[in-house]
Amino acid sequence: MRAVIQRVSSSEVKVGGEIVGTIQRGLLVLLGVAPTDGEQELELICKKIISARIFPDEDGKMNLSLQEIGGELLLVSQFTLYADLKKGKRPSFTGAAEPDKAKALYEQLTARLKEELKGKVQTGIFGAKMQVSLVNDGPVTLVLDTKEL
Repeated sequence: MRAVIQRVSSSEVKVGGEIVGTIQRGLLVLLGVAPTDGEQELELICKKIISARIFPDEDGKMNLSLQEIGGELLLVSQFTLYADLKKGKRPSFTGAAEPDKAKALYEQLTARLKEELKGKVQTGIFGAKMQVSLVNDGPVTLVLDTKEL
C-alpha cells in the first residue's frame, strides 16, 4: 500500500458537486493499493497513520499523533499513486490492484481506522470522480509505502 499523508486544518471531498466527506484538524490520506497487498500491509499502514508523531506539542515540535490530539481523518482512494511514467507520455496503472481487491482493502482499512479513531473517519467514494480540497497545515506531507517499511 502507498499513502500520501497530509496534515490539514481542514479537508473535504466532493462527488458530483456534493460534499461526501469533510474534516477539521487531522489528516487527509490518499491511498493506493498494489496487487500484492493484503492484511499485513493493511495493519502496517493503519498503525503508521494513527501513530505517526506529526502534530506539534506545546513547544511546537512534531511530537503528537493523530490519536493523541483527537484529530479526524479523511481517507480517499487513489489508484494513480501507482502510476508509472517510465515509457511514453501516458501513465500506466498496472502497478495498482484490480478495483475489486483495492475496494475490499480500502473498506477494511476504513473500518479499522474507525475502530481506532472512535469513528472520526470520513471517506470519499471508491471509484468515483472526486474533487478533494485541503488546507495543508505546515505544510506537512509524507509518503508511506509498505514495501519500504
